[in-house]
Amino acid sequence: MPVVDVVNLSGKKVGQVELSDTVFAAKVNPHLLHEASRWYLAGQRAGTHKTKVRSEVQGSGRKLWKQKGTGRARVGSIRSSIWRKGGTVHGPQPRDYSYALPKKMVLGALRSALSAKLAEQKLTVVDGWSLESHKTQALRSTLDKLNGDRTILLVEQGDNRNLQLASRNLHGVKLVAPNGLQPYDLLRHDRLICSKDAAARLSRSLDPESAPAPALVETIAPAPAAKKEPAAKAAAAKKPAAKKAAKPAKSSGKKKGKD
Repeated sequence: MPVVDVVNLSGKKVGQVELSDTVFAAKVNPHLLHEASRWYLAGQRAGTHKTKVRSEVQGSGRKLWKQKGTGRARVGSIRSSIWRKGGTVHGPQPRDYSYALPKKMVLGALRSALSAKLAEQKLTVVDGWSLESHKTQALRSTLDKLNGDRTILLVEQGDNRNLQLASRNLHGVKLVAPNGLQPYDLLRHDRLICSKDAAARLSRSLDPESAPAPALVETIAPAPAAKKEPAAKAAAAKKPAAKKAAKPAKSSGKKKGKD
């Protein structure tokens, strides 16, 4: 397991933490990172672009001149697309650019991005974001002590009001929760700084080898269907017996008629 030093907000080492191999030491897959970035950017598009068709532009619907006899081309409306200030044909219309991406691909891209940050030594784990003030200047000096690069991605678990207020006015600094972490954010920012609790949660939630507890497996797999099978078999066994009992009655009646 990769071992990362844990530092305080002053930049001094206070301990170490072990991270998951499958999350922070996985093989980097550039294809997954590309697909996850395209998927995220497509979902961020507003899709509100629109051009006016000939039924929406301003202009009269009167025929400009008669069909024949003028020597000019035939025309029916001033709002035609071949005229100036006319409607647009096949122009962009409001649409939704988002599409579905398999969850396994998104999780695989997250593991690749986190592993790349650790391999490039651009991952910093802090003991906790216990800020005394919500001032931006105090957070800026703290990030400088942590060898903060030009763009920084902060990951914090839980509600930290001082960190939210102090980081929202810093250019190039973004604060996200562990469950809202995106591969695009990891690729866009130079350095990743996360708390010790957030790093532990990422190791647990992104580990594909983590299995559910045995107690949950027992409750998920009840066996009510096993009780219904004997009743169905008994009903199926009774039907042939009833048919056999009915056949001799019919055959005995026919014999009496013939006699």
